[in-house]
Formats: sequence, C-alpha cells, structure tokens
Amino acid sequence: MRKRILISLAIVLPLGLILAFSINNSKEEVQKELYLTDLVVSSLKYVHYEHRAMDDEFSKKVFSLFIERLDYTKKFLLKSDMDKLRAYETEIDNEIEGRTQEFFDASYSLIAQRTKDAEAYYSDILDKPFDFTKKENIQLDDEKNIWATNEDDLKDMWRKSLKYQVMLRISSKLKSQEKALEKNDTSVVQKSFNELEEDARAKVLKQNKDYFRRLGQLERKDYFALYLNAINGSYDPHTSYYPPKVKEDFDIRMSGQLEGIGATLQEKDGYIKVVNIVPGSPSWKQGDLKAGDLILKVAQGDDEPLDLIGMRLDKAVKFIRGKKGTTVKLTVKKVDGTITVISIVRDVVIIEATYAKSVIVSVKDSKKRIGYIYLPSFYVNFNEKGGGRRSADDVLKEINKLKAEGVDGMIIDLRNDGGGSLQDVVTMGGYFIEKGPIVQVKQKGKKAQSMDDTDATIQYDGPLAIMVNSNSASASEIFAAAMQDYKRAIIIGGKQTFGKGTVQRFIDLDRFAPDQMNHFKPFGAEKLTIQKFYRINGGATQLKGVAPDVVLPDNFMFIKYGEHELDNFLPWDEIEPVKYIEVANQSDFDKVIKTSNDRVANSEKFRLKKEQAKRVKRMRNQTVHSLNFKEFQSNELKLEAESKKFKGIMKDTTAVIVRPLKVDMNIYLMDTVKTEVAEKWHRSLTKDIYLQEAIKVVNDIK
Repeated sequence: MRKRILISLAIVLPLGLILAFSINNSKEEVQKELYLTDLVVSSLKYVHYEHRAMDDEFSKKVFSLFIERLDYTKKFLLKSDMDKLRAYETEIDNEIEGRTQEFFDASYSLIAQRTKDAEAYYSDILDKPFDFTKKENIQLDDEKNIWATNEDDLKDMWRKSLKYQVMLRISSKLKSQEKALEKNDTSVVQKSFNELEEDARAKVLKQNKDYFRRLGQLERKDYFALYLNAINGSYDPHTSYYPPKVKEDFDIRMSGQLEGIGATLQEKDGYIKVVNIVPGSPSWKQGDLKAGDLILKVAQGDDEPLDLIGMRLDKAVKFIRGKKGTTVKLTVKKVDGTITVISIVRDVVIIEATYAKSVIVSVKDSKKRIGYIYLPSFYVNFNEKGGGRRSADDVLKEINKLKAEGVDGMIIDLRNDGGGSLQDVVTMGGYFIEKGPIVQVKQKGKKAQSMDDTDATIQYDGPLAIMVNSNSASASEIFAAAMQDYKRAIIIGGKQTFGKGTVQRFIDLDRFAPDQMNHFKPFGAEKLTIQKFYRINGGATQLKGVAPDVVLPDNFMFIKYGEHELDNFLPWDEIEPVKYIEVANQSDFDKVIKTSNDRVANSEKFRLKKEQAKRVKRMRNQTVHSLNFKEFQSNELKLEAESKKFKGIMKDTTAVIVRPLKVDMNIYLMDTVKTEVAEKWHRSLTKDIYLQEAIKVVNDIK
C-alpha cells in the first residue's frame, strides 16, 4: 500500500510503505533499491511536467535505455542474453507496481558474469602479434553493431577492437619517428614495425587491465543508478537520479567551490594520482603536494591512516575532502620514489574558472574598445542561504568595471554555457532593459506565467552583442532570446543553440524517508523537469533553440546536434506572447547584420571553416575502418593532408587585441599564479576569429 507525503511545492507524492525487516546486508540493499524506486516513480508521476502512462510503451523505453547504457559497446552481452532479457521488455511497469525487480536482477547477474568472461579475452588476444596484412574492417559506430551470437563471435569483436587500439598506437609512433628523422632529433629511438607493434600491445594490455580493474570496482548500486535513470530517461533526457556523490559533484560545479584540499585527482594503475593543484587552494598554500604525486594513504587528523591503493576514485575523494578547518594527512609517493606524509588543513576551495570574468578587446584599425564578459554558466550555490556567490551579481560587477574603463560597447560570451539558475538569467536580463518580461514559464496543468524585470534601472544601454554556439543551452538560450526579442542585442553564433527549453528542480529524497528508514540514508536526489519556458514572443526554445542574427560557420552546421539527438525529448510548441516594448527597430540592426554577413562570406577563414564543417559531416558518417595497416595508413595520410589547410584557421595571434582591466592588473601584480592563468586565457582570445567578428559587429552598432 502507498502512503502520501507533501513535498516543498505542495505536491503530494505517494510512497511505498516499507515495514521493519530483520535482514542481512544483501536484503537490506534490495529494500533500499525498492524504496528508491518508490521515491523516483512517485516523483515522476506527481511532479514531472508531462503525464506519462506507465504501461507497455513505457516499459519498452526503459528497457531500451537500460540495455543501451548497460552494454553500449555490445562487447559483453550475447544475443542469447538479450533474448532472455527481452522477456521483461513489457513487464517493467508491472514490476514497479508490484514492487519487484526481476528484470534488474537478471540484467545485473548477466552483466557481472559477462564482464568476468570478457576479462579473460583481452590478455589472451594481446599475447601474440596481430596480422596487419589481413583484409578486414571494424565498425566503430556501436549502434550499427549487432549482438554476438556466440562466444567465438564475441571474442572476435574484442580482437578487432584491440587490434584497432594497437594500430592507432603504431601509427602515432611511426609519425613521431618520421618527424624526428626530418629534424635530425636523435633523442627519439627509431624502432622497427615489429618492435613498435610489441610495444603497442604492451601498452594496450596495460590500458585494458586498468579498464577492467575499474569495471571490477563497480558495485550493484552503480548499476541500479543506471536502471533508475533509464526509468527517468523514459520521461525526458534531463530528468535523472543523482546518487549522493554525484549530487555533491554537481553542487561543486554549480557553486564553483568546495571544502577540501584543492587538488585534481585521477585513478591510474590502482593509485590515486595528483593531476594538478588549484591555485590559491590549501594544497597550493601548503606547497608540498605536487602534480604527479601518488597518494597512498589518507588519515583524518591523528587517526590511523586508510590505505587508498586499489580504491576507486570517488570513494578515495570522499576521505580526502572534508570540512573547513579539519586536518588531513596524506601519505604520498613522490615522483623520485620517496615517501612522505603531508599535513594539510582543509578550507573552502574557490574554482575561479567557473566564474564570470572580463577584459577589454579590440581589432586592428579600430579605436573602439569593447568590453568582453565571459560567463561559463549561470552558477549559484544552492546549498548556501541566499544562493551565495551568484552569476548575476558577478556579471554586474564586471559590467561596472568595464563602464569605469569607458568601453564603447560590450560582448557577453555564452558559448558552451549550459545554463543554470533561472532567477539569475531574469536578473541579468534586467540589466539591459528598463523593465518588462524576460521569459515565460509554464507548469503542468497551469497557465504560463512571465518572470519580469521590475527594476527600472538600466545597468548598461550601449551597443551589445551576445555570442552563442550549439552548446549554449537553457538559461543561455533564455537570455539570448530575450535580448533578441527586445532588439536589445545582436546574437552571433552557429545555426542555432542547443534547444533545451525545460526547467529542472532537485528534490532531496532524504526529506521524504520515514524515520524507520533513516539507516538507509543518504538516498541522493532526483532532478525533475517541472516546467517549460517560452520566449516573450510566445515561441519555445525547446528543440529549435535560438537562431542567431549573424550566423557564423562552425563544425556543427551540417550535422544533427543538440536536443534533437537525445532520447525522449519534449516537443516544441508555442503559447501566446506577452506584452513587451522593443528597445530598437529591426532596421537599426539590419545594416549591421548585412555588413557582417558580407564580411563572413568574403572571409577566407570562414570559408575554410565551412569546408571543415562539411568534412566533419563526411567523417562522422564514415564509421567503418580498415584493419589492414597499409590501407589504414594510406587513409590516415590522406586525411592528414586534407586537414593541413584547416590548421591555420585559429592560429593568428593578432586577430584580437586583449587588454586586462586596470583593477585586475593590481590583483595580477600580487599573485603570479593568477597572472599565469589570465595570460593563458588572453592568448586564447587573441586567436578567436569568432570573437574578432563579434567585435566588428559591436563596432558597427550605432
């Protein structure tokens, strides 16, 4: 029987009533899974934007998504396995209703066994040389591959995959040797093909050993999260279950800060390796921990150290991170082989790369100085009261800094900005208009409501351009669409933005667990699509995205990309527009847009970019590759010759002139690390032909 509880939005969620059990660990794990399923399914039924019947069609979608994620390479399960599992294809809805999970149990049992079976293949295959004179091909598009009918066919799929990996390494080493000969570089040892083949097999063996070691560290709960997300994914591609660790990582990305030591780590050969140290972090300030160090053990203060060798990365990170002010002691193996204990006091680590920043940019033969603001996401700290550091606040600070420098126009760069806080985009939109609606938001079964800027203050009223690309999504699209509808800015980018026109909200599942379930916590969180948003002109950005005023050629212009490529996306529709007053007439922009289009049409670099985009489409469709080395190398040489013409597109370091702001220069003078990071960013901007065109567009706006 199901009972009902209220969530924060005053929506009722029916939950499975779970009684007390005297159970062992495995039964307890199963009970937690059933309870998690109740929570997830209830939230989908009562909170998700769209009503979806949980019937046979729903089951088929869940089945398809789960199998795809369980074995997307089709190199583990056999056709006979699929035949067994297909018996559950229309039964998943019944299992959810009956609180059973035979399909998941059968799937987990099969993938666990087949993973062990496959582990025995690679070392045997790599034990002897490959025959690269044989005429055979490999299909690299997993969707086009079929399930192996028997173990021999499966082993042959592994053989081809491993052979391809070895061939890539041989080809790369041959190129390095050839370049060394051309430069008379004697530091590179010249080896025969057979020697290179043997070396390549050894490296691929090590690589696959590490791959299977990581697979072996996966637990039942990892596969169950896949199952829950297949259920979620049957509703739409942005609804998903977040296990506790995944939710923690999401919060870090959104807030740009964490409590810990400030070191980027990776798992390599069974060790936890330091990749880099975050500038200004506790590790950076302490000074002893370096990139390349291996962390062998971790201790909390004076407690006994815990061995990290062989531990999966996410578990190791849990012991290394910790609350501000606490001490962690790391037993570290240095690059020279010495072992030392490093004591670090944890603190709040600020990841500056996640925050808004600005410079002044210009182009040759122009005296105009344009303010450039880069915004990587519409970030906010959901776990801090009041949102903590917010993107809208930071953008306003950058606007004011640029105004103080007397810039002649502004560019806001939202390329690759995947969105974030809806409230921040509304606030930010208000900086550039007097007042009025920014976006319309619609909940299930309700009329659309507009979210308005009610502050009559305009923070900046000068020439403005917004840069977007195919990876600009969600909040980025709201902002670009609003500025386009108001005729407040010229939008510059590829053929369209990503096309994500939905709003998600997190539900903390721990909040809805009865007291007798406390020992199961933490449960994690459910991210649900609860709204769709619409432009103020009534159109949705869902699927269609935002079509820029100035369209610049890019690698995505001839291929299907964005929301369209995702499973079970919500449809495009439109609603009634709301009243708003355009800031300018379209005629004010028409001449600027035409001038830009003419420039782009006559630009050799953009012509090459268009040609490169056609090549990207052609290569994307070529998924069958030869495993005959001569044929492979011949094709590689042809592709390399083709690509040479495109290498100079983003090499001109004089395309954009970059000047740091005076107030930022004072900070750089006191911090050499920040200076180094800023200079690297500035160098990348100088070669950006898209930014170059955006500057010219702003220069032309009257």
